[in-house]
Amino acid sequence: MSKILENLRYSDSHEWVSLDGEVATVGITDYAQHALGNIVYVDVPEVGDEVTAGEEFGAVESVKAASDLISPVSGEVIEINEDLVDAPELLNQDAYANWIMKVRVNDPGEVGELMDAKEYASICEG
Repeated sequence: MSKILENLRYSDSHEWVSLDGEVATVGITDYAQHALGNIVYVDVPEVGDEVTAGEEFGAVESVKAASDLISPVSGEVIEINEDLVDAPELLNQDAYANWIMKVRVNDPGEVGELMDAKEYASICEG
């Protein structure tokens, strides 16, 4: 059973978001890292890049597959998790502690349109 945290919002492409003011922290879910298997590479955006909700911002590669990362929010990338560049397997160890990027969001209301934990759980079970 994958871990789903109550305090986060989720996209149907298996990214999670935590909003603090106008800064959204984005990562992949526990379900996603389980499905991928051993993660060997994370392609992250550059600080200063603009990301758009519903569009690709990077990719995660495992020994089994590669999967595009789809941004759940729109805005400017203000920080990336440099640790993942050298140690992508951190996502397998704890997908929620090891975020991928932080975004200054254009519209914090976008986060409210994402799924809550219960809605996301029903997708994972389905």
